[in-house]
Amino acid sequence: MISKQIKNTARQIHLWIGLATGLIVFIISITGCIYVFEEEIRSFSKEEKVVVPIQEKPFAGLEKIVSSFQKEFPKEKITSIKINQKNPNAAVELSTKKKTYYFNPYDATLINSEKQDWLTIVRKLHTELLLGETGSFIQRWAVVLFALMLITGLILWFPQQMRSLKQSLTIKWSGSIKRVNYDLHNVLGFYASFFLIVIVFTGLFFAFKEVKNVTAFATGTKLSEGREVIAQPILQKESLAARYDRIYKTENQNYPGANTVTFSIKKGKELRLRMLYPYKWSRKQNTFYFDPKTGQKLRYKLYEDFNTADTIEASNYDIHTGRFFGLFGKIIAFLASLIAASLPITGFIIWLKKKKKTKKQSSAKAVHKKLHKAVV
Repeated sequence: MISKQIKNTARQIHLWIGLATGLIVFIISITGCIYVFEEEIRSFSKEEKVVVPIQEKPFAGLEKIVSSFQKEFPKEKITSIKINQKNPNAAVELSTKKKTYYFNPYDATLINSEKQDWLTIVRKLHTELLLGETGSFIQRWAVVLFALMLITGLILWFPQQMRSLKQSLTIKWSGSIKRVNYDLHNVLGFYASFFLIVIVFTGLFFAFKEVKNVTAFATGTKLSEGREVIAQPILQKESLAARYDRIYKTENQNYPGANTVTFSIKKGKELRLRMLYPYKWSRKQNTFYFDPKTGQKLRYKLYEDFNTADTIEASNYDIHTGRFFGLFGKIIAFLASLIAASLPITGFIIWLKKKKKTKKQSSAKAVHKKLHKAVV
């Protein structure tokens, strides 16, 4: 059994961390809950924007599409390019900081454009609270504190006597509103905590290099940076559009069969090309890094070279969102995140009820003390 002293300490930690981070935990949890089904929502809501009628024509080519974009929007800077090779009639997506543009894969004409959709805002709320680097810092440490809350919550849940175990595992729906609220916090929190620990750990895997190092140490392997490439000078000058096209054609020819090909273009960072292949469990992805100014290949990581640590890193996103276990995993991740979002609310109500009760008791004691003095 857990001693009263340990429980009291856990209760204080749980209470004050909960009050300090409750709103942030709610935002992170509810946005994560929504983003679990990001693929399905996007597919349903954007079908008319991302798919064109099938034509018996070859792919227009990335150079033509990027050139078309640059002519129409000369002041805009591309941050990512996504090509869906699984569906040849899927639009090519070119994104900037503020908008996404959809181009016809057959003739390179603009189909549609839109500002950052609500799912992008949901993702940014989840990862950075819409506050950039500052928000990302707050989010990371809020998740660390939430992990501590899960641990202290489990300590508080553990019944002092085994005969009370059944009571700690079920919600007494026939009880008072106060009792039902307590059970929703205590019982649902207990069941969800086992899944939330996995979600939290995989979230911290994204945020902290130290977590990756610990994982690598635990598996006895080391995260690889990929194979380095001896840079060779490019003899002819090329436009930005031609550079993207050359990289895309070369890697697609050398490593065919990818479902999606995505360029990630960030100022001051390496140009990244990620090729995602069909997979059942562990993600199969090849990642290539290029000099953003010259387009020279610097290094690359192939899924066939993955060790255990690399495989965990590649699969981390799918585990975090439940995709690793298919639809069932997504539903579990959705429900666990939904319960996580409810915990700050039910916990705050419990605290308010206790605070009111304490005030009433203090008032009653004060009145009793006055009466006692008056009688004396």
